[in-house]
Amino acid sequence: MEIRNIAIIAHVDHGKTTLVDELLKQSGAFRENQATSERMMDSNDLERERGITILAKATSVEWKGTRINIVDTPGHADFGGEVERILSMVDGVVLLVDAAEGPMPQTKFVTSKALALGLRPIVVLNKVDKPDAEPDRALDEVFDLFANLGADDDQLDFPHMYASGRSGWADADLDGPRKDLSALFALIVNHVPKPRQLAHQGEDFKMLATTLGADPFLGRILTGRVESGKLKAGATVQAISRIGQKIEQFRVSKILAFRGLGQTEIDEAVAGDIVSLAGMGKATVSDTICALAVEEPLEAQPIDPPTITVTFGINDSPLAGRDGKKVQSRVIRDRLMKEAESNVAIKIKDTPGGEAFEVSGRGELQMGVLIENMRREGFELSISRPQVIMREEDGVRMEPVEEVTIDVDDDYSGAVIEKITGARKGDLVEMKPAGAGKTRIVAHVPSRGLIGYHGEFLTDTRGTGVLNRVFHGWTPHKGAIPGRRAGVLISMEDGEAVAYALWNLEERGKMFVEPQEKVYQGMVIGEHSRDNDLEVNPLKGKKLTNVRASGTDDAVRLTPISRMSLEQAIAYINDDELVEVTPNAIRLRKRHLDPHERKRAAKSA
Repeated sequence: MEIRNIAIIAHVDHGKTTLVDELLKQSGAFRENQATSERMMDSNDLERERGITILAKATSVEWKGTRINIVDTPGHADFGGEVERILSMVDGVVLLVDAAEGPMPQTKFVTSKALALGLRPIVVLNKVDKPDAEPDRALDEVFDLFANLGADDDQLDFPHMYASGRSGWADADLDGPRKDLSALFALIVNHVPKPRQLAHQGEDFKMLATTLGADPFLGRILTGRVESGKLKAGATVQAISRIGQKIEQFRVSKILAFRGLGQTEIDEAVAGDIVSLAGMGKATVSDTICALAVEEPLEAQPIDPPTITVTFGINDSPLAGRDGKKVQSRVIRDRLMKEAESNVAIKIKDTPGGEAFEVSGRGELQMGVLIENMRREGFELSISRPQVIMREEDGVRMEPVEEVTIDVDDDYSGAVIEKITGARKGDLVEMKPAGAGKTRIVAHVPSRGLIGYHGEFLTDTRGTGVLNRVFHGWTPHKGAIPGRRAGVLISMEDGEAVAYALWNLEERGKMFVEPQEKVYQGMVIGEHSRDNDLEVNPLKGKKLTNVRASGTDDAVRLTPISRMSLEQAIAYINDDELVEVTPNAIRLRKRHLDPHERKRAAKSA
């Protein structure tokens, strides 16, 4: 059977996972009466809720005697560690572009990686049935993007199709029959080259490990494309690191291949196919799995360094252990080590004392997803404010910079530019009109300046702005960036908040807690209207007397509070504060709950 290996790349929310669903259905991967869910490839709960792809996943469909292995890639740059390595597994890419929005920053990020590897993309203009779709403009923008990214003549001569993933059709012409996806299947089979590995079938077995997973019954599972030779289940192979060191020798206990949405056990893996192997103990991503006679590793993509670090500690607040079952530092450490095994973009370091762990990763979203997964598993944690990782180059302190692309209504562009180029030390790169009444702003902003900016950005643009960011490079340290301007309201008592007390405190600032909510000494219960912290008593009830006067017993009317999401809370806190995360609550607190300890710590700082 012939094989084609492709990746589907697109910006967040341009419809790639929906398109893969349709490809699966129309290729006959399901029985007609089989129950299927929407966005089947997004199997993780968080992926379904947020509508984003976090983990790269493979599937395969058969079309007229050809097996097409499809890899669905994440669009967010925070999960870029996945994208770069996946592209080395495939021989072609389908670039999906929203016909209304055109190419977006994350499209640029993944496309630049694909073009650098010499892949020839197929462009699919998706959602052409939207009322505001402009497929011709989007196509011109894709061509300009390819030219700017240094595409060669072959890559610039790309085939394109018009499609609606949700309606399940793709055609070479905009006015085509709009029946099904058979034209797209045919284009993939004819345009994407056969795996070049097929020519190396007689050589020794070699495979580059691209993604790592875990199975409760099989242990570690490495997925990759077989570069040469064949492998039978039960054979003994070795793992070699990127620099050629032998890591281990092991027996392959199982070979799994992607068939439809599931994985099927097979007896033999052949060159060109994408398979998963079980049986290894130490081998990881970027290692070469090969026959015992092989000495040279395959070339692997280096893993981008982490840019931010967050401290995960045990929850030591007075309310600890009431929600979650997993509260000990040993259990937290085991879970983080397991995460670092399967997610190569994350690094874990123990802190002195062993009560907390420094977790480094690619961005706030990646950290937020890890914390959210852990709280759903029953963990209780205290999380510090994210710190940006600096590095030294020739004695100069360097910090990471991100390229930020903002689409915003013309009325708000001034406020946005003032924020990112002023206090946040960003450099404006480009500013141009982007359709009716909108402006596109491109700027290079230090990663430090973007921590906590997204919420402020949505307020400044009345929720209409779109902000995308992608790692750009390193720059000399740009000096201090001011943090949150407002102080906080801190509870001085333990107990349940009282409506009357909160009503009296409303003139002091914005509340984060509601009546009957449990509070404790040192917990942050609101934002102060001034720049200093203020200790307040949210338990103070109304003193009752015999005297009644007209108008004094009016009903207490409280302003509704706005709950912070996990990412907002982590970005909101200062260095002397923590976020307490439990399965049922997200609370803000001071690092030192006792007011005397807080004063001592502030003096020594």
